[in-house]
Amino acid sequence: MLNPAQVANMQKQMKAASVQPNVWKEGAQVQMGDNSQMAAFIGAMALADLVKTTLGPKGMDKILQSMDPNAHAGGKGVTVTNDGATILKSVPVDNAAAKILVNISMTQDKEVGDGTTSVVVLAGELLRQAEKLTQQKIHPQTIIRGWRKAVEVSHKTLIASAKNNADDKEKFRTDLLNIARTTLSSKVVHGDLDFFANMCVDAVLRLKGSSDLESIHIIKMPGGSMADSFLDEGFILKKSIGVGQPKRIENPKIMVANTQMDTDKIKIFGARVRVSGFNQVAAIEKAEKDKMKKKVEKILAYGGNVFINRQLIYNYPESLFTDAGCLSIEHADFEGVERLALSLGSEIVSTFDCPDPKVLGTCKLIEEVIIGEEKVIKFSGVQQGDACTIVLRGASPHLLDEVERSLHDALCVLTQTVKEPRTVLGGGASEMLMAEQVDLLAKTVGGKESYAIEAFAQALRQIPVILSDNAGYDSSELVSQLRKLHHEGKTTQGLNLYKGEVGCMEELTITESYKCKSQVLISAHEAAEMILRVDDTIKAAPRQRVD
Repeated sequence: MLNPAQVANMQKQMKAASVQPNVWKEGAQVQMGDNSQMAAFIGAMALADLVKTTLGPKGMDKILQSMDPNAHAGGKGVTVTNDGATILKSVPVDNAAAKILVNISMTQDKEVGDGTTSVVVLAGELLRQAEKLTQQKIHPQTIIRGWRKAVEVSHKTLIASAKNNADDKEKFRTDLLNIARTTLSSKVVHGDLDFFANMCVDAVLRLKGSSDLESIHIIKMPGGSMADSFLDEGFILKKSIGVGQPKRIENPKIMVANTQMDTDKIKIFGARVRVSGFNQVAAIEKAEKDKMKKKVEKILAYGGNVFINRQLIYNYPESLFTDAGCLSIEHADFEGVERLALSLGSEIVSTFDCPDPKVLGTCKLIEEVIIGEEKVIKFSGVQQGDACTIVLRGASPHLLDEVERSLHDALCVLTQTVKEPRTVLGGGASEMLMAEQVDLLAKTVGGKESYAIEAFAQALRQIPVILSDNAGYDSSELVSQLRKLHHEGKTTQGLNLYKGEVGCMEELTITESYKCKSQVLISAHEAAEMILRVDDTIKAAPRQRVD
């Protein structure tokens, strides 16, 4: 028998053992094990489902509306788009796994320019398959081992199916046109597909192998229809020439500057000046004007006859430039000024104490032209001969913004294709081809890894399923036909979404960039693997406000 003291001591020890130590700071949240894994799966799949309906040539658009009430004046604050990167960049996301998918979409946009929706959708489908496998008590590391084998086979299959026509200029231009058509077919410009595809290819081929898109300037001019858009050599600046200044100059010497030209006026609200009469106010104004006159004289000492400034040019300095026979252009947007300086071979000047004619740029002709109902300044025969300007016309600013995003995607893909000229087939053909080879791999691998490899093939087959669903066709029928044809060795077969049937992608000229497809495969696998490896989620405690 234990005495009362021993019983009390034992009870004390048991009570101490049952107390949980407080490891985390108050307010921190910890999700462990299955709960954490399920939260990651659900967040990633929800984001993939959000953009899934925008995939393919029959994809739908999203309206993104800003919560800022001041942003809606004149229709601003509203974006209509089906570009995956734009949608994901604008969506407020709290789930950590979903943020990983947003990041891979941004990376895809920077690396290739297209495939921003495909990479998120494929990663989401991989995680959907992973969720089913984990519910069958297959360990995540087993799934990852199977996936890595499947990705290796998929990548080799993609390389084997790629074609390279870089040695034949005519065939390569045809490849570029086909890639541009495929990229733009899911965009708002699909009604004028050939027109915009040729425009993009012509602009990219002017770069002569360079991937610097700064030489391609895009300006938006509301009015007319999209078919009124055009590609013009040289540079077009959305500004008008000042009153009384020459409207046409041949072989000009151009200074591009970023400097204040407004010191001819007293800043009443910025300083306090004590005077005893209006004579002293006049003296101050004269001193300010003399200061500005000296600055203008320093600028003219460079020997230029065209002065382009990023900032405002007030009336007095403008009149001084006019009297000197120098054309002055004010308030050119900063991005436009940088591209203009690049095209003209000039430097952006901000100090004028050491005159140096080397900072001046030149071109063959500057003239004022009218596009629609707006006056613009055209620089022809610029120093950088590959520079060009795409002028976009359309009914509304929202439409023009979406057209610009569409053309930017196409231009990015085309410049990457010029560097990496291999092409693969689109329309779900490449995914079905890879899935067929992954299925063959699964039959040669024993154990639970074979389930993971089969799941990877199933995720790849979901791309043509989603494409046909978005077009309103029976995906089960089309994809089963497609799977049968690929099993028979007809590897060029894909989805003809304009007729709702299976067709040959080579005959339909549905072509995609190898680099784009390869980057989608690798990025989606890496992101899905990263999310699958997570077993705990720790949210830091919110920072407390200190009064």
